[in-house]
Amino acid sequence: MRELLAVDGLKCAYQGQPVLESVSFTIEEGEIACLLGPSGCGKTTVLRAIAGFIELQAGSIRINGETISSAQSIVPPERRGMGMVFQDYALFPHLSIADNIAFGLKGLSRPEKNAVVDEVLALVELPDLAKRYPHELSGGQQQRVALARALAPKPRLLLMDEPFSNLDTDLRRQLSGEMRRILKKQGIASIMVTHDQQEAFTISDRLGVLSAGRVQQWGTPEELFYQPSTPEVAAFVGKGVMVEGKALAADRLQCELGDLEFAEPFGPADLDGCPVRLFLRPTDIQLSRDGGVEAEVLSCEFQGSQTLYRLRLDSGLELESVEGGMHRYPIGERLCVHVAPHRPIVFFS
Repeated sequence: MRELLAVDGLKCAYQGQPVLESVSFTIEEGEIACLLGPSGCGKTTVLRAIAGFIELQAGSIRINGETISSAQSIVPPERRGMGMVFQDYALFPHLSIADNIAFGLKGLSRPEKNAVVDEVLALVELPDLAKRYPHELSGGQQQRVALARALAPKPRLLLMDEPFSNLDTDLRRQLSGEMRRILKKQGIASIMVTHDQQEAFTISDRLGVLSAGRVQQWGTPEELFYQPSTPEVAAFVGKGVMVEGKALAADRLQCELGDLEFAEPFGPADLDGCPVRLFLRPTDIQLSRDGGVEAEVLSCEFQGSQTLYRLRLDSGLELESVEGGMHRYPIGERLCVHVAPHRPIVFFS
């Protein structure tokens, strides 16, 4: 695939306060990307800069090799060939669904506009709602209409700002998958900003974690989850606890959970004595009634197909463990904690 969007060293400020320090990433044609990060980290600012709504202090934005934003010049939003889906859908309440979708179609005859409206409504699986009005639709249907309107002009890049934030969890999951299917079918590249990790994993080909005004890591969802480049990325894409320790070999380390040996090396052979930090997710912690470091069960939460336990070691370290099925360890029981031997997430101090 060919590179479509290149964001290079983006620096922006809001009312004199720095928001983005040096944001860089690329998106290829037909690729779905996500910017993931907590509220207030600057995700929407990146999107607005790409759309052409704000000026840059430094850096550049290129589409197909053409610079559309820099500190010296900016191409107006209407000339960028981009579509946008907003948090609040931004549908015109006094217009029918068909007229909402046709609103941005310039230079076409009425029959041509009707043909495009029919095409995109079929694409989002709402073929019979052209004559309805926004207030007559559910939140999920309104979001589909907002997507149809953004797709109607056939943009070369679609920008999505927390598009599912007003929907309940189950509907968000459903629409994330459907959004990915629709965009892939159309071959339209897109970038979505969200604070929801599961949403980002569901829809994206590549994603980045935005923090401290920079993209801390850019890669596939699998890379960020299994090979996070920093403790901050690890903590944001997967709940867990950081444990201090020291390396004994390339595949062994010592910490308050014992001397641990792993199935794969986490560093070079000459690591003996090197300080390390081990990031452990609930799925890394296994429980039994003997043979490991002792811990007390503080709480248990039945979640249907699994149970989440919160535990405390004698050292005071608290961690969580997930086990399949109904809970079988009561609060207050003392258990033994084991660390799964698969490839660990280790950071060097």
